[in-house]
Amino acid sequence: MEMAASPDTEVVERPDPPADGDAPAPGPRAWLRHVLAEYGPALAAFAAVRLIAFTSFMWLLSWSGEYLTKDPRFGGGKNVWDVLGGWDGWWYQQVAQNGYDPKLLPSTSGPWTLEQNSVAFFPLYPGMIKMVSAVTGLNSLGAGIVVSVLSSFVAAAGVYAVAKLIAGHRAAVIAAAVWGVFPGSGVEWAVYSDSLFVALAAWACYFVMTRNWLAAGVTSFVAGLNRPTSAALAAGVGVAALIALWKRRDGVLGPLAALVIAPLGFAGYIAWASWRMGSMTAYFDLQRGAWLHFFDWGKHTGNVITNLLFGHHDYIFGYPTEDLIALFLVFSLPILIFLLVRMRPPVFLLVYTGITLVLVLGSQQIFGNTSRYLLPCFPLFLPIAVALKRLSRASLAFTLGTVAVASGWYAGYVLFELGIP
Repeated sequence: MEMAASPDTEVVERPDPPADGDAPAPGPRAWLRHVLAEYGPALAAFAAVRLIAFTSFMWLLSWSGEYLTKDPRFGGGKNVWDVLGGWDGWWYQQVAQNGYDPKLLPSTSGPWTLEQNSVAFFPLYPGMIKMVSAVTGLNSLGAGIVVSVLSSFVAAAGVYAVAKLIAGHRAAVIAAAVWGVFPGSGVEWAVYSDSLFVALAAWACYFVMTRNWLAAGVTSFVAGLNRPTSAALAAGVGVAALIALWKRRDGVLGPLAALVIAPLGFAGYIAWASWRMGSMTAYFDLQRGAWLHFFDWGKHTGNVITNLLFGHHDYIFGYPTEDLIALFLVFSLPILIFLLVRMRPPVFLLVYTGITLVLVLGSQQIFGNTSRYLLPCFPLFLPIAVALKRLSRASLAFTLGTVAVASGWYAGYVLFELGIP
């Protein structure tokens, strides 16, 4: 067997090539059996906890009946399913149905200086909604849910694949399940782009760890068409590529291609949107003026934390229950980071996770949404999975099942009904 080192300390085992170079490739059935054997336990665990959480969430929503009272644009409608297409989901559906009309128009309402425009939402996810709708005949809500659900399973498989290289099979299966009950996971089966992004990010990380540089670069490029925080992923891939170039172990072309290709998706879309709106900074001007979302070096986050600690709500976008859950997560981050670093994962994973955290906590945005914004930080779930793997199978099932029921409230009902996901 040939042993190949990953971008820094992780070692990945690769089988030697067959002696006969003309040996036939495995057939579709053999490949499917291999995929089911390898990823089946993780996907089954993820499906179980998500179904429990989703059922709990839908029951709470139906029992409360409050979805009937809301504006359909922001989460209500004729039935509980309409809620899954509310908030940002409404905007994604508008892009899928009508495309973009990039404009910077002044606003006179509240603290907003610009009218909100759908060009703030990246094109990959609504593009997939449109494609699925055209193929299946589903409306944009149904197509969006289909894309998100399928993407969530691809994401769970990716989380498992990365975690297995670091912590082994059992911990990796648990990590996939933890991602399915994490605060914020309620959007994984809603009309949101989160599942699609994590699917692409996790597999890009796996491709880096297995030194498949072209696949890593292309996957990161595609992720860049999904959301702007893909800059953190491109940075992580870039660091791994630079390390490989410095150590001269994978040649030049592969790592260099990943380094160049990875950031082109998000950079290209932002450049196009800004050009269409008339200035090089137009996309960021829209985010600041229409959504009050911009990087402020953590000033807003610090203000919110201070207010919450003293029982005040003197800040914009205050949602008491959602904010307290986010505060708990923020206080948990130093512990999770410390435990992750102790596991000595590849450097690029720390870079990706760290930059994502900086972008989340360093920006003015809805603080209560921190739980959702942290879903891409799946490496932080590894220490939790490693701790849980010590439990017996029965104890583990009971623990994850109980957390999944609770997740229907804190990761579903709180986000969609009490706050803005």
